[in-house]
Amino acid sequence: MATTNIMIVGVGGQGTLLTSRILGNLAVVAGYDVKISEVHGLSQRGGSVVTYVRYGESVAEPIVEAGQVDVLIAFERLEALRYLHYVKKDGTVIVNNQRIDPITVVSGQTEYPEGIIDTITSRRKTLVVDAMDVAKAIGSPKSFNIVVLGAAAKSMDYTVEQWEDVIKNTVPPKTVEKNLEAFRKGYDL
Repeated sequence: MATTNIMIVGVGGQGTLLTSRILGNLAVVAGYDVKISEVHGLSQRGGSVVTYVRYGESVAEPIVEAGQVDVLIAFERLEALRYLHYVKKDGTVIVNNQRIDPITVVSGQTEYPEGIIDTITSRRKTLVVDAMDVAKAIGSPKSFNIVVLGAAAKSMDYTVEQWEDVIKNTVPPKTVEKNLEAFRKGYDL
């Protein structure tokens, strides 16, 4: 098997690191060599957070170069656009249709770009999800990242049972049921 490259992007506090741990644990359980790299940026201040999860028979390094990502999981649409050039021409983008203004927009230095979703969908195979709406509907807004992960799961070669077992063993015990519900809702999108 060739190496599979997954990139997860968002802003601080969106669950990017937890999502990368779930993916990494899933690949380990499936018997793959796994490398994970986390780039925090100004995550504590709502800045960009990027993680790479690479898995295959033998993975030499954790970083993925531009044009090599198989699946981009984006928790915010501007972050998806910012890292779109990392996605292979035949790669897939799963993007949460949420707007979080970066500090440069909040401070009035720049404007939030218009037409982000149209730009992304015109360049790569894309699934747009309104994960926050789904997460709020199940009474668990914090689990929106797991809704997005559920939507992304169809782009990867694991069974629903494998995903659910790893989620059960990775998320905090008191959040297992809501995270499993969020995953199932995302998977069904």
